[in-house]
Amino acid sequence: MKTKLILPALAFFMGFQACNSGANKENTANEAQETMTITHELGTVAIPKNPQKVVALDYASVETLRELDIPIIGTAKSHLPHYLSELQSDESVVDLGTLFEVNYEELSSLDPDVIFISARMQTIYPELSEIAPTVFLQTDQSDVMGSFKNNASVYGEIFDKEEETNQAIQELEKKVDELRQKASGSGQKALVLLYNNGKFSAFGKGSRFGIIHDVFGFEEAVKDLESARHGQAVSNEFIQQANPDFIFIIDRSAVVNQEATDKESIENVLVQQTNAYKNGKIIYLDPAAWYISGEGLTSMKIMIEEVSSSL
Repeated sequence: MKTKLILPALAFFMGFQACNSGANKENTANEAQETMTITHELGTVAIPKNPQKVVALDYASVETLRELDIPIIGTAKSHLPHYLSELQSDESVVDLGTLFEVNYEELSSLDPDVIFISARMQTIYPELSEIAPTVFLQTDQSDVMGSFKNNASVYGEIFDKEEETNQAIQELEKKVDELRQKASGSGQKALVLLYNNGKFSAFGKGSRFGIIHDVFGFEEAVKDLESARHGQAVSNEFIQQANPDFIFIIDRSAVVNQEATDKESIENVLVQQTNAYKNGKIIYLDPAAWYISGEGLTSMKIMIEEVSSSL
Protein backbone atom coordinates (compact mmCIF):
# COMPACT_ATOMS: atom_id res chain seq x y z
CA MET A 1 0.00 0.00 0.00
CA LYS A 2 1.33 3.47 -0.84
CA THR A 3 0.57 6.81 0.72
CA LYS A 4 1.23 10.00 -1.23
CA LEU A 5 1.82 13.55 -0.05
CA ILE A 6 1.89 16.51 -2.44
CA LEU A 7 3.59 19.68 -1.19
CA PRO A 8 2.56 23.04 -2.79
CA ALA A 9 4.60 25.94 -4.24
CA LEU A 10 7.74 24.02 -5.23
CA ALA A 11 5.68 21.02 -6.29
CA PHE A 12 7.55 18.53 -4.18
CA PHE A 13 6.06 15.09 -4.57
CA MET A 14 6.88 12.64 -1.85
CA GLY A 15 5.70 9.05 -1.82
CA PHE A 16 6.10 6.64 0.99
CA GLN A 17 6.49 2.97 0.36
CA ALA A 18 7.62 -0.09 2.23
CA CYS A 19 10.26 -2.20 0.59
CA ASN A 20 12.03 -5.33 1.69
CA SER A 21 15.69 -4.84 2.54
CA GLY A 22 18.26 -7.59 2.48
CA ALA A 23 19.14 -9.32 5.68
CA ASN A 24 22.16 -7.99 7.55
CA LYS A 25 23.98 -8.88 10.71
CA GLU A 26 21.49 -7.10 12.93
CA ASN A 27 18.18 -7.64 11.08
CA THR A 28 16.21 -10.66 10.03
CA ALA A 29 15.65 -11.46 6.38
CA ASN A 30 11.97 -10.62 6.69
CA GLU A 31 12.43 -7.18 8.18
CA ALA A 32 11.32 -4.38 5.89
CA GLN A 33 12.83 -0.89 5.66
CA GLU A 34 10.64 2.09 4.91
CA THR A 35 11.84 4.32 2.10
CA MET A 36 10.77 7.64 0.59
CA THR A 37 10.81 8.87 -2.97
CA ILE A 38 11.49 12.56 -3.41
CA THR A 39 11.19 14.44 -6.68
CA HIS A 40 12.95 17.81 -6.85
CA GLU A 41 14.22 20.12 -9.58
CA LEU A 42 17.25 17.99 -10.41
CA GLY A 43 15.83 14.50 -10.24
CA THR A 44 14.05 11.79 -8.29
CA VAL A 45 15.71 9.93 -5.43
CA ALA A 46 14.75 7.12 -3.07
CA ILE A 47 16.12 7.45 0.45
CA PRO A 48 15.57 5.51 3.67
CA LYS A 49 13.12 6.97 6.15
CA ASN A 50 15.04 8.45 9.10
CA PRO A 51 18.48 8.08 7.46
CA GLN A 52 21.29 7.71 9.97
CA LYS A 53 24.33 8.84 8.00
CA VAL A 54 23.48 12.37 6.88
CA VAL A 55 25.74 14.71 4.91
CA ALA A 56 24.79 18.37 4.40
CA LEU A 57 26.85 20.31 1.87
CA ASP A 58 25.07 23.62 2.31
CA TYR A 59 24.64 25.59 5.53
CA ALA A 60 20.90 26.03 5.24
CA SER A 61 20.60 22.26 5.51
CA VAL A 62 23.13 22.08 8.33
CA GLU A 63 21.37 24.67 10.46
CA THR A 64 17.89 23.27 9.86
CA LEU A 65 19.03 19.75 10.74
CA ARG A 66 20.63 21.06 13.92
CA GLU A 67 17.47 22.96 14.84
CA LEU A 68 15.66 19.63 14.57
CA ASP A 69 18.35 17.81 16.63
CA ILE A 70 19.40 15.64 13.70
CA PRO A 71 23.14 14.85 13.69
CA ILE A 72 25.24 15.06 10.54
CA ILE A 73 28.44 13.19 9.75
CA GLY A 74 29.95 15.62 7.25
CA THR A 75 29.81 19.13 5.82
CA ALA A 76 31.99 21.77 4.16
CA LYS A 77 33.80 23.63 6.94
CA SER A 78 35.50 26.30 4.86
CA HIS A 79 33.11 29.19 5.65
CA LEU A 80 31.01 28.03 8.56
CA PRO A 81 28.64 30.74 9.81
CA HIS A 82 29.50 31.96 13.30
CA TYR A 83 26.40 30.30 14.68
CA LEU A 84 27.72 26.93 13.46
CA SER A 85 31.31 27.55 14.54
CA GLU A 86 31.36 24.67 17.04
CA LEU A 87 31.35 22.27 14.09
CA GLN A 88 34.86 23.40 13.17
CA SER A 89 36.39 21.41 16.03
CA ASP A 90 33.75 18.68 16.14
CA GLU A 91 35.61 15.53 15.14
CA SER A 92 32.36 13.63 14.66
CA VAL A 93 31.61 15.87 11.66
CA VAL A 94 34.07 15.32 8.81
CA ASP A 95 35.33 18.32 6.84
CA LEU A 96 34.35 17.71 3.21
CA GLY A 97 35.99 20.74 1.60
CA THR A 98 34.35 23.97 0.49
CA LEU A 99 30.93 25.11 -0.70
CA PHE A 100 32.22 24.77 -4.28
CA GLU A 101 34.76 21.94 -4.16
CA VAL A 102 33.95 18.66 -2.46
CA ASN A 103 36.49 16.16 -1.21
CA TYR A 104 34.97 13.19 -3.04
CA GLU A 105 37.31 10.66 -1.44
CA GLU A 106 36.32 11.70 2.08
CA LEU A 107 32.66 11.86 1.10
CA SER A 108 32.71 8.36 -0.40
CA SER A 109 34.42 6.95 2.67
CA LEU A 110 31.50 8.12 4.82
CA ASP A 111 29.07 5.99 2.78
CA PRO A 112 26.19 8.41 3.50
CA ASP A 113 22.52 7.47 3.36
CA VAL A 114 21.61 10.91 1.99
CA ILE A 115 23.30 14.13 0.87
CA PHE A 116 21.60 17.53 1.03
CA ILE A 117 22.67 20.34 -1.31
CA SER A 118 21.47 23.72 -2.60
CA ALA A 119 22.29 26.03 -5.52
CA ARG A 120 26.06 26.27 -5.09
CA MET A 121 26.48 22.54 -5.78
CA GLN A 122 23.73 21.84 -8.29
CA THR A 123 26.27 21.55 -11.15
CA ILE A 124 27.89 18.52 -9.47
CA TYR A 125 24.60 16.83 -8.65
CA PRO A 126 25.35 13.88 -11.01
CA GLU A 127 28.68 13.16 -9.30
CA LEU A 128 27.16 13.39 -5.82
CA SER A 129 24.27 11.15 -6.84
CA GLU A 130 26.78 8.45 -7.76
CA ILE A 131 27.90 8.40 -4.13
CA ALA A 132 24.52 8.58 -2.38
CA PRO A 133 20.93 9.74 -2.93
CA THR A 134 21.18 13.53 -3.19
CA VAL A 135 18.36 15.93 -2.34
CA PHE A 136 18.37 19.43 -3.83
CA LEU A 137 16.47 22.05 -1.83
CA GLN A 138 16.45 25.63 -3.04
CA THR A 139 14.39 28.72 -2.30
CA ASP A 140 12.16 29.97 -5.10
CA GLN A 141 12.56 33.75 -5.13
CA SER A 142 9.09 34.16 -6.64
CA ASP A 143 7.61 32.49 -3.53
CA VAL A 144 10.15 32.79 -0.76
CA MET A 145 8.04 31.83 2.23
CA GLY A 146 6.15 29.14 0.34
CA SER A 147 9.31 27.37 -0.74
CA PHE A 148 10.98 27.95 2.63
CA LYS A 149 8.08 26.21 4.36
CA ASN A 150 8.12 23.37 1.85
CA ASN A 151 11.84 22.82 2.31
CA ALA A 152 11.45 22.68 6.09
CA SER A 153 8.55 20.28 5.66
CA VAL A 154 10.74 17.94 3.60
CA TYR A 155 13.09 17.53 6.56
CA GLY A 156 10.11 17.01 8.84
CA GLU A 157 8.78 14.20 6.65
CA ILE A 158 12.13 12.50 6.19
CA PHE A 159 13.05 12.49 9.87
CA ASP A 160 9.59 12.20 11.49
CA LYS A 161 9.87 15.77 12.76
CA GLU A 162 6.59 17.12 11.38
CA GLU A 163 5.44 18.55 14.70
CA GLU A 164 8.74 20.34 15.31
CA THR A 165 8.96 21.79 11.80
CA ASN A 166 5.32 22.92 11.83
CA GLN A 167 5.84 24.67 15.15
CA ALA A 168 9.02 26.38 13.93
CA ILE A 169 7.28 27.52 10.75
CA GLN A 170 4.27 28.88 12.64
CA GLU A 171 6.50 30.86 15.00
CA LEU A 172 8.41 32.39 12.09
CA GLU A 173 5.22 33.20 10.21
CA LYS A 174 3.89 35.06 13.24
CA LYS A 175 7.07 37.14 13.42
CA VAL A 176 6.95 37.82 9.69
CA ASP A 177 3.34 39.03 9.94
CA GLU A 178 4.30 41.42 12.76
CA LEU A 179 7.30 42.69 10.78
CA ARG A 180 5.28 43.19 7.61
CA GLN A 181 2.70 45.27 9.45
CA LYS A 182 5.42 47.52 10.89
CA ALA A 183 7.37 47.90 7.66
CA SER A 184 4.44 48.40 5.29
CA GLY A 185 2.80 50.82 7.71
CA SER A 186 5.94 52.90 8.17
CA GLY A 187 5.88 54.42 4.69
CA GLN A 188 9.68 54.03 4.61
CA LYS A 189 11.52 53.09 1.42
CA ALA A 190 14.47 50.72 1.54
CA LEU A 191 17.45 49.87 -0.62
CA VAL A 192 19.24 46.54 -0.18
CA LEU A 193 22.93 46.65 -1.09
CA LEU A 194 25.66 44.02 -1.34
CA TYR A 195 29.11 45.54 -0.82
CA ASN A 196 32.12 43.76 -2.28
CA ASN A 197 35.64 45.16 -2.62
CA GLY A 198 34.58 48.77 -3.15
CA LYS A 199 31.57 48.03 -5.33
CA PHE A 200 27.82 48.05 -4.65
CA SER A 201 25.11 45.83 -6.09
CA ALA A 202 21.43 46.59 -5.47
CA PHE A 203 18.65 44.03 -5.00
CA GLY A 204 14.93 44.60 -5.43
CA LYS A 205 11.77 42.53 -5.53
CA GLY A 206 12.11 38.96 -6.76
CA SER A 207 15.86 38.97 -6.22
CA ARG A 208 18.19 37.02 -3.96
CA PHE A 209 17.61 39.46 -1.09
CA GLY A 210 14.19 40.60 -2.22
CA ILE A 211 12.66 39.10 0.91
CA ILE A 212 12.98 42.54 2.51
CA HIS A 213 10.44 43.84 0.02
CA ASP A 214 8.48 40.74 -1.01
CA VAL A 215 7.97 39.27 2.46
CA PHE A 216 8.98 41.80 5.09
CA GLY A 217 7.00 44.61 3.49
CA PHE A 218 9.45 47.46 2.85
CA GLU A 219 8.65 49.62 -0.15
CA GLU A 220 11.41 49.76 -2.77
CA ALA A 221 13.45 52.96 -3.01
CA VAL A 222 14.11 52.04 -6.65
CA LYS A 223 11.75 49.91 -8.69
CA ASP A 224 12.52 47.46 -11.50
CA LEU A 225 16.04 46.56 -10.43
CA GLU A 226 17.62 43.60 -12.19
CA SER A 227 16.80 40.36 -10.41
CA ALA A 228 20.06 38.62 -11.36
CA ARG A 229 21.64 36.51 -8.62
CA HIS A 230 24.46 39.01 -8.19
CA GLY A 231 22.11 42.00 -8.31
CA GLN A 232 22.41 45.19 -10.32
CA ALA A 233 25.72 47.02 -10.16
CA VAL A 234 25.14 50.58 -8.90
CA SER A 235 27.24 53.64 -8.20
CA ASN A 236 27.49 55.93 -5.20
CA GLU A 237 25.59 58.53 -7.23
CA PHE A 238 22.80 56.02 -7.79
CA ILE A 239 22.47 55.48 -4.04
CA GLN A 240 22.48 59.23 -3.39
CA GLN A 241 19.75 59.87 -5.98
CA ALA A 242 17.65 56.94 -4.73
CA ASN A 243 17.77 58.58 -1.31
CA PRO A 244 16.35 55.61 0.63
CA ASP A 245 15.01 55.92 4.17
CA PHE A 246 16.67 52.60 5.03
CA ILE A 247 19.83 51.08 3.58
CA PHE A 248 20.41 47.41 4.35
CA ILE A 249 24.05 46.44 3.81
CA ILE A 250 25.38 42.93 3.28
CA ASP A 251 29.17 43.03 3.48
CA ARG A 252 30.35 40.13 1.31
CA SER A 253 33.98 40.71 2.22
CA ALA A 254 33.21 40.04 5.86
CA VAL A 255 32.43 36.39 5.13
CA VAL A 256 34.32 35.60 1.92
CA ASN A 257 37.55 37.35 2.91
CA GLN A 258 36.70 37.01 6.60
CA GLU A 259 37.52 40.66 7.20
CA ALA A 260 34.80 43.27 7.69
CA THR A 261 34.97 46.40 5.55
CA ASP A 262 35.72 49.71 7.21
CA LYS A 263 32.40 51.56 7.51
CA GLU A 264 34.00 54.72 6.14
CA SER A 265 34.48 52.93 2.83
CA ILE A 266 30.78 52.13 2.65
CA GLU A 267 29.37 55.30 4.16
CA ASN A 268 31.14 57.64 1.76
CA VAL A 269 30.38 61.30 1.12
CA LEU A 270 27.53 60.57 -1.31
CA VAL A 271 25.94 57.89 0.87
CA GLN A 272 26.03 60.36 3.75
CA GLN A 273 23.60 62.57 1.83
CA THR A 274 20.79 59.98 2.05
CA ASN A 275 17.95 60.03 4.57
CA ALA A 276 19.11 56.61 5.72
CA TYR A 277 22.47 57.96 6.84
CA LYS A 278 21.07 61.17 8.32
CA ASN A 279 18.54 59.22 10.42
CA GLY A 280 20.88 56.44 11.49
CA LYS A 281 19.15 53.84 9.36
CA ILE A 282 22.07 52.19 7.61
CA ILE A 283 21.66 48.63 8.84
CA TYR A 284 24.50 46.12 8.57
CA LEU A 285 22.99 42.67 8.18
CA ASP A 286 24.67 39.45 9.30
CA PRO A 287 26.45 38.38 6.08
CA ALA A 288 26.78 34.76 7.24
CA ALA A 289 23.01 34.43 7.58
CA TRP A 290 22.13 36.45 4.48
CA TYR A 291 24.89 35.66 2.00
CA ILE A 292 26.40 32.30 3.01
CA SER A 293 23.15 30.65 4.11
CA GLY A 294 19.84 32.51 4.15
CA GLU A 295 17.45 29.63 3.63
CA GLY A 296 17.50 27.60 6.85
CA LEU A 297 15.58 27.79 10.11
CA THR A 298 18.40 29.53 12.00
CA SER A 299 19.30 32.08 9.33
CA MET A 300 15.64 32.93 8.75
CA LYS A 301 15.25 33.70 12.45
CA ILE A 302 18.31 35.96 12.32
CA MET A 303 17.08 37.74 9.20
CA ILE A 304 13.64 38.47 10.66
CA GLU A 305 15.08 39.67 13.97
CA GLU A 306 17.64 41.98 12.32
CA VAL A 307 15.13 43.70 10.09
CA SER A 308 12.54 43.90 12.90
CA SER A 309 15.03 45.55 15.24
CA SER A 310 15.75 48.23 12.63
CA LEU A 311 12.18 49.46 13.07
